[in-house]
Amino acid sequence: MAQDKKLRISVRGKNIEVTEALRLHAEKKVQKIGKFFRGGGAVDVEVELGVQRELHIAEVTVKVDGLMLRGESRTSDMYASIDAAVDRIERQFNKYKTKILRRLQGTPRLSTERPAEPEEEEEKAPVVVRSKRFGVKPMDVEEAITQMELLGHDFFVFHNAATQQFNVVYKRRDGNYGLIEPD
Repeated sequence: MAQDKKLRISVRGKNIEVTEALRLHAEKKVQKIGKFFRGGGAVDVEVELGVQRELHIAEVTVKVDGLMLRGESRTSDMYASIDAAVDRIERQFNKYKTKILRRLQGTPRLSTERPAEPEEEEEKAPVVVRSKRFGVKPMDVEEAITQMELLGHDFFVFHNAATQQFNVVYKRRDGNYGLIEPD
């Protein structure tokens, strides 16, 4: 199967040594994601493998033309975690296929890292335990909602192309969305 897009895969470990067998397995599983993205430009895939509290964690992040898809899995087996994380990416793509393809045919707009997830602390004052930086390009509210859903988060900060200001979209308990705009 010939692919026009170049698939760049990065596999790294967090609290774990990434063996050659793990690296090869991750790269092989991620290769099947490439079939979704045809055209000019590169597809960057970051695979982060880690161990936390006896769970094997695989986080797969796909960045293509300003779009980001993310899958994570936590199991007792690293190979199963990798497989499940890649499967989540595939399910995300299939669920949002029309929106994603429409967006990839348009102009690139935003590339982000996922928001930080604070670790639990026992009765201590909250501190910032993780920080992420991301490039911000203007997008409309609908694209921000799509990006938020693709990441599986309850909120998303973005630069609104219509107002030229930073806004936040969030998922409401009633299933609808909210928009926070500065005065």
